Amino acid sequence: MKEIDFYFSIGSTYTYLSVTRILDVQIEHKIKFNWKPFSVRAIMKEMNNIPFPKDKMNKVNYMWRDIERRAEGYGFSAKTPVPYPLSEFDLANQIAVYGLDEGWGVDYIRLTYKKWFEEGKEPAIDPSISEICEELKINKDEIILKAKSKEIENKYLSNTSNARNNKIFGSPTFIVNKEIFWGDDRMEDAIKWTKK
Repeated sequence: MKEIDFYFSIGSTYTYLSVTRILDVQIEHKIKFNWKPFSVRAIMKEMNNIPFPKDKMNKVNYMWRDIERRAEGYGFSAKTPVPYPLSEFDLANQIAVYGLDEGWGVDYIRLTYKKWFEEGKEPAIDPSISEICEELKINKDEIILKAKSKEIENKYLSNTSNARNNKIFGSPTFIVNKEIFWGDDRMEDAIKWTKK
């Protein structure tokens, strides 16, 4: 089975579109996605890139409407605007790193985005985190403690370093044989590249 590295950050708005549809795409195209949470925030700070500054509201408003349109085109919904940027960006992603190691990470990521974009509940804080832990039958205090451990932090930093080394500058990004495909709308292009 062909594989694609899927670099993403919980906190990236357009990543909602990818995580919501990726499992169906994976089945349809017989592709395996390797989920790699990283800090796009750290990389963007290094580039002095502020994605949607408050003094450019036309761009911000376009983003929210664009996500709504694209979600509708895929057959699901988005209720925007949502809380942004995240107050617990790194924690949200470190929980994802830990969850992927433990086998519930994909469910956590998808539920986190669903609650964020369909219910307006910010990731990694209450009520979102409590509701997700209850749905997944995992202990909230335990997973937060483990997500903040040095081991998980190092894995998160390693993913971010790998993203940097691969010249990744945004989320979501798909990598196939060192070729970079940035943005949800490039997922299918990445899949086509696996057939070359």
